Amino acid sequence: MSNRFIPAAKPIVGDEERAAVDAVLLSGMLAQGAEVAEFEKEFSEVLLDGRGAVAVNSGTTGLHLGLLAAGIGPGDEVIVPSFTFAATANSVALTGATPVFADIELDHYCLDIEHVASLITEKTKGIMPVHLYGHPADVAAYRSLADQHSIALFEDAAQAHGASLGGHKVGTFGEFAMFSLYPTKNMTSGEGGIVSTSDPAIERRLRLLRNQGMEKQYENEVVGFNARMTNLHAAIGRVQLTKVNGWTEQRQANAAFLTENIEGVTTPKVAADAVHVYHQYTVRVGEDRDRFAAALKDEYNIGSGVYYPIPNHRLPSFARTEDLPNTEIAAQEVLSLPVHPSLDNEDLDRIVTAVNALAKAGA
Repeated sequence: MSNRFIPAAKPIVGDEERAAVDAVLLSGMLAQGAEVAEFEKEFSEVLLDGRGAVAVNSGTTGLHLGLLAAGIGPGDEVIVPSFTFAATANSVALTGATPVFADIELDHYCLDIEHVASLITEKTKGIMPVHLYGHPADVAAYRSLADQHSIALFEDAAQAHGASLGGHKVGTFGEFAMFSLYPTKNMTSGEGGIVSTSDPAIERRLRLLRNQGMEKQYENEVVGFNARMTNLHAAIGRVQLTKVNGWTEQRQANAAFLTENIEGVTTPKVAADAVHVYHQYTVRVGEDRDRFAAALKDEYNIGSGVYYPIPNHRLPSFARTEDLPNTEIAAQEVLSLPVHPSLDNEDLDRIVTAVNALAKAGA
């Protein structure tokens, strides 16, 4: 059995992506243009069931502009998980609004709806669940809760390209949703993000905000940003779109093998009506998580990831004192194992052997 290093994540960029970039370079049209427009159209068709899609220069930008376009600002509150990447809460704070941190449930590491409901006040303007690790949050329930209180639902779908709940794709439930195209996501454009919406007014404001407030050159309607995606990045994304569904199927097959064979740790659960796309294959290994991860690397040459060891509410940038017990458990115990499409059968066997041995030894 080979002992080559197995990375926790491995972006896949090949000759087709390089050829697409070369074609844009030869065209001389490098900034936002026709490639971006085609990418938006194709992303909508492949992953959003035809919903509107607006390309921007990063996922974080997508969240920020989405919130601004939906009218979020100073004095407002948006309920978010603390167990996620800081961009979720940062995007709320950058509008001048206040992120309100809610606890998660431990089956899928997504927002706990009962805790969310308890946090709604007259200042609450929205709920923003994260489809964490590629498993859809219970957006149908959040949609019902949001409608009950006449507030908005926003989706952080950064890790969930192609995931679905009850036969409906994530990114199609909220007033807007954001997909990240960072290199380690299930598909990439090198860097970038897509914001989806079915609301024409939000879509138009998004297009204005990303382009210095202009729809027509030099006719600035609002104060905006330079948040455009380039044709170079869109060209990469267009190629990746033709491959992402196949990659997802491989991720799901890899995850099924791991779940069937791994012992001694808590493996991912999938809701009955959910399609998990396994951006991460995340297990819980107990309080010795960091030692477990170190042993995987040192003894078996297998990479892993810890997402997220410091919950947002305890980061120096927020420094809150909320009591979020499930969030704290997850932050101390989760470990993400390799599940990416580049794994072969030998890799998968070695991951299973390593995890089972370390779990049995109490590493």
